[in-house]
Amino acid sequence: MNWKDTKAAIYRGSRGALKAVDEIDYVDLDSLVGLDRQKAALLENTEKFIKNEGANHALLWGERGCGKSSLAKAVFTKFIPQGLRIIEIGKEDLKALVDILDDIRSESFKFIIFCDDLSFEKGDDSYKYLKPLLEGSIEKTPSNVLMYATSNRRHIVTEYMSDNQSVEVTTDEIHYKDAVEEHLSLSDRFGLWISFYQGNFSEYLRIVDSYFSEFSGDRELLHEEAKRFCMLRGSRSGRVAKQFYLAFKDGF
Repeated sequence: MNWKDTKAAIYRGSRGALKAVDEIDYVDLDSLVGLDRQKAALLENTEKFIKNEGANHALLWGERGCGKSSLAKAVFTKFIPQGLRIIEIGKEDLKALVDILDDIRSESFKFIIFCDDLSFEKGDDSYKYLKPLLEGSIEKTPSNVLMYATSNRRHIVTEYMSDNQSVEVTTDEIHYKDAVEEHLSLSDRFGLWISFYQGNFSEYLRIVDSYFSEFSGDRELLHEEAKRFCMLRGSRSGRVAKQFYLAFKDGF
């Protein structure tokens, strides 16, 4: 892979190789409304990474449609001109991660390994393939690579009530079964947690207004229609605001 000319790549499991991305889905940071806290945290972390000032693997977690993936793409967009490169990998292909790290360890570029919608069901131990990057082994973790992952779950792994049935309580401590502890500690290996939640109606309408910035009609009517739209979907997320825009941009 010629990383001088390749800005982003996706691992294709069917081919067993990285594929250069010719049409990158760039996202403008300024287009993301209501994410000021999340923007600041991820921007600061990525800038430190670029400057070799110490940075953390990042877990962007929270409710669906609230901008996790969009923010990651926007940060990539900002720092690609500064030598940042992106490799996207699916959870089902994590076993290839160690080979990818071997290939990029000595490169002069900085790399973000991006895994969207990272989660593991009970009994799925493929999370262990993350260890060479998140924890290292006898070989040090590469200094030019970080992982940014998104998940709807704070602990990444599905949790069940039965997981707590094996807890032994003594007078001064709680002992979890090793398997449960290993699963639930996975997210602890990400040094930066950024949470995402749905806002109230006012924040939702701010996002709607950002999409309809050139709208010159009855904005009160627009807002009423936007409220009806989100209530039908049971969500006030940024994704729903965008869906409303796509559905009605030619109808107002």
